[in-house]
Amino acid sequence: MPDQNPLPLSGLRVLEFSHAIMGPSAGLILADMGADVIKIEPAPEGDHTRRLPGFAAGFYGLFNRNKRALAVDLKSEKGRALVHRLAETADVALENFGPGTMDRLGCGYADFSARNPRIIYCALKGFLSGPYEKRTALDEVVQYMAGLAYMTGPPGRPLRAGTSIVDILGGTFAVVGILAALRERDRTGKGQMVKSALYEAAVLLMGQHMAGMAATGEPGLPMPARKGAWGVYHTFPSKDGERVFIGITSNQQWERFCGAVQRPDLLADPRLKSNADRVAAQEWLLPEIEKIAETYAKPDLLALCQSIGIPFSPVSRPEDLFDDPQLQGPHGLLDVTLPGGIKTKLPRLPIELDGHNFGLRRNAPDVGADGRDVLKDAGYGAAEIAALERDGVIVVKA
Repeated sequence: MPDQNPLPLSGLRVLEFSHAIMGPSAGLILADMGADVIKIEPAPEGDHTRRLPGFAAGFYGLFNRNKRALAVDLKSEKGRALVHRLAETADVALENFGPGTMDRLGCGYADFSARNPRIIYCALKGFLSGPYEKRTALDEVVQYMAGLAYMTGPPGRPLRAGTSIVDILGGTFAVVGILAALRERDRTGKGQMVKSALYEAAVLLMGQHMAGMAATGEPGLPMPARKGAWGVYHTFPSKDGERVFIGITSNQQWERFCGAVQRPDLLADPRLKSNADRVAAQEWLLPEIEKIAETYAKPDLLALCQSIGIPFSPVSRPEDLFDDPQLQGPHGLLDVTLPGGIKTKLPRLPIELDGHNFGLRRNAPDVGADGRDVLKDAGYGAAEIAALERDGVIVVKA
């Protein structure tokens, strides 16, 4: 039976030439929202991301669900001809290889648009057009270039953020650009080139600090040493040694906090009447709040903050997220199987769209897992597919 409630991007076909995080994260968003994303990998071994060790060992499994996989030798004439044939009916192609790589392979925007003027071609790079555009970049590189590492670590100790935030943001903006180009194609009938970049995405993240400098005339201090905007906006130790973040951002919250911890003296103190007063009093106020927090066990301190409606959080670790109550609901975690048969839970798209479930349709595919099906969809016959396999142009799962 036909799908009575197709996903928003159902019917959209995407060719994804990518590796690591930036490109695959864009493909993930499109795939989760219903697009037919065909991950095109180099034959015979596939995306090198599959074999990364250490903290990167989970990259492939996270960012490649809901995609089909085709392994092709793009350095061969037959491999390029195959991909050109796929591009003739594709809506989108996206790639995040080094500058000039896809053009050298004969799979750049000019090559694809000559065969399909309606195609949207998205290049995810280190830099947008400009003096740096031919440079290669990584998430960590642009975190240092844009000042993000400087603002994250304590003074004198720049530190990259604890996740590949710029890669994922760059991938997200690629999707924004793709969707805008598709909307424009609805009006004009023509495709176009779209670019997204790590550096400019990181600079956007730094915009709040740039605006703050412009507004105050003062250079921004790293976040651990920053001049805070709120009097109480820190982590505090509980009785059992665990830390809890507490943010008090309004006079009403301050009143409720002082009442809950039975400190009318603090509420009545003329030095603490306004948030600005509390910021000025931090040198002695924060140690006082620490003393209060240390009289509560962590669960009790969390319960107190929730009961009076002030911002709070435990200092969680990634492993804590697997059992987080909020994430057990319909918009939290997906049950997935990683390469190697490892069953686990991983995050869904952080989007709630009425009537749609952006769930799991396919686990991250093995190398060439869907090659035959993809080529059949493109009009290849069984004999042609067998010949391509025999010649090593494609590699398919046994």
